[in-house]
Amino acid sequence: MEWKIHHKSVTDSTNIDARAGRHGDVFTADFQMRGRGRLDHKWLSAPGANLAMSAVIGVEGLSPEEVSTLPLVVGLSVSDALRDFTRCDLSLKWPNDVLAGGRKIAGILCERHGDCVIAGIGVNVNQTEFPEEISARATSLALLCEAGPLDVAEVRDAVLSALAVRCGEWRGRGFAALLPDIARIDALKGRRVSVVQTDSDASPVSGVCGGVAEDGSLIVGGARIYAGEAHVGTVE
Repeated sequence: MEWKIHHKSVTDSTNIDARAGRHGDVFTADFQMRGRGRLDHKWLSAPGANLAMSAVIGVEGLSPEEVSTLPLVVGLSVSDALRDFTRCDLSLKWPNDVLAGGRKIAGILCERHGDCVIAGIGVNVNQTEFPEEISARATSLALLCEAGPLDVAEVRDAVLSALAVRCGEWRGRGFAALLPDIARIDALKGRRVSVVQTDSDASPVSGVCGGVAEDGSLIVGGARIYAGEAHVGTVE
């Protein structure tokens, strides 16, 4: 894949900007006024400190079931890229978070738009202070590296390079071919978790996590969960 970068200093949302794009277009911004993650969670990011971008990925000809695995492919790509910047253990928390040392360092929001998926990617690069409500759960490359400010564009290019490779594998060999790599960095497998399902009014499902299945679902206590928010422990 060849990427074409479109950059703004300030925007409402790179995912909104990306609705005007085509396959291979990438929209970035120094600051998003309406940055958000899955389930309308706010994405809190200091201006100019972090990577905020949305990549347009063509999915024409793929089934909805195949497309539904793309967030995990993007997460795997981000973890691949960030490994070049830190020695900290990286893990992938179903369905869309990348953790470093157990703390969130990147988040992903994939949205279908016509024959494309807009893959919104936020990476904490140079931010060293976080709001109190997330300070215990968030980290950044700068905090992990204990170095001076990193080049956000260098992180962007590393993520896009890894994304091109992983999307090529996904399109050519299928999601199942990526499962061994995902399993190696699975943050939930083997732990007792509770998942608040978002595709129905069902009660949270709790149990020992069996990992990610070949269709991208999360196995919890023998059940398959296709959409939801996972928490380690029990949610009342």
